[in-house]
Amino acid sequence: MTPEAGASGAPAVLVSILAVLAAAFVKGAVAFGFPTLSTPVLALFMDVKSAIAVLILPNLVMDAIQALRRPGLGATLRRHALLYAFGIAGTFLGTHLLRSIADRQALLILGGFVLVFAAINATGLSPRVPPVWERALSPGVGFLAGVVGGVTNVPGTLLLIYFYALGMDKTEFVRSTSLSFVVYKATQLVAVTAAGMMTPRLAALSVGATAAALGGFWLGLRVQDRMNQRTFNRAVLGFLTVLGVFLVIRALR
Repeated sequence: MTPEAGASGAPAVLVSILAVLAAAFVKGAVAFGFPTLSTPVLALFMDVKSAIAVLILPNLVMDAIQALRRPGLGATLRRHALLYAFGIAGTFLGTHLLRSIADRQALLILGGFVLVFAAINATGLSPRVPPVWERALSPGVGFLAGVVGGVTNVPGTLLLIYFYALGMDKTEFVRSTSLSFVVYKATQLVAVTAAGMMTPRLAALSVGATAAALGGFWLGLRVQDRMNQRTFNRAVLGFLTVLGVFLVIRALR
C-alpha cells in the first residue's frame, strides 16, 4: 500500500499489512470489526476517504465467504429484505454526506450507544427485540445503519446490536451479519465509484489488501468454529465494548 505524505515507505506498508491481517483475524473470529480496526490505521498514511475506498473490497470478499459457509442463505435473505432495501438507500445518502461532513459527531454518538448497550448487557438484563417488532423496526435500523456506514465506514455496529437483540444463535447471527455486510459493502462500492472516490490506484491497493486479509481471516474462522454459543456471545459483547470505547476515543481526539 503506497503511503501518502507524512509516512515513510516500507514501515508504512508493513504497519498497514499488519493492521489488515489483525482486523481480518478478528472479523473471522466474531464476524465483524474489520473496517473499524483497519480504517484508522490506514488513515495514518492516506486520507480517510481513500482508506475507506481501499477497504471495501476485502470486506466484501470476506463477508461473501462467511455468508456462504453454511446453508440457509435464502431464508436469511427473505427475513431481512426490508432491512437491506432501506440500507441501500441509507448507504447512498451516507456516502454523499461523506464528501461534505466530518464523522466525529457520528462516531461519538455511535460509540456512546454501543457502550450503553454493552453496559446494560453486563447487568444481565440482555435487551431483546420481540419477533413481532422485527418487521416494523427493520426499515429504520437498515436506513440508519446505511447512513452511518456511508459516513464512517462502520455500518455494522447498529446491525450487530439489532441482531444480538433478536436473540439469534451463533450460526444465524454470523449469516445475518455477513449477508448484511455484503449488501451494504456492494452498495458502498457502487456509491464511492459513482462519486469518483475509487481511482484505479486505490482499486489496485484494495486488491492487495484483499490478498493480505484472507490469511488472517482464515485463522479467525478456525477460532470461530471452535467457540460454543456462550463463548461466542461473550466474545461479541466483549468486542462491542472495546469497539464502543475505541469509537468514543477516536471521536474525541
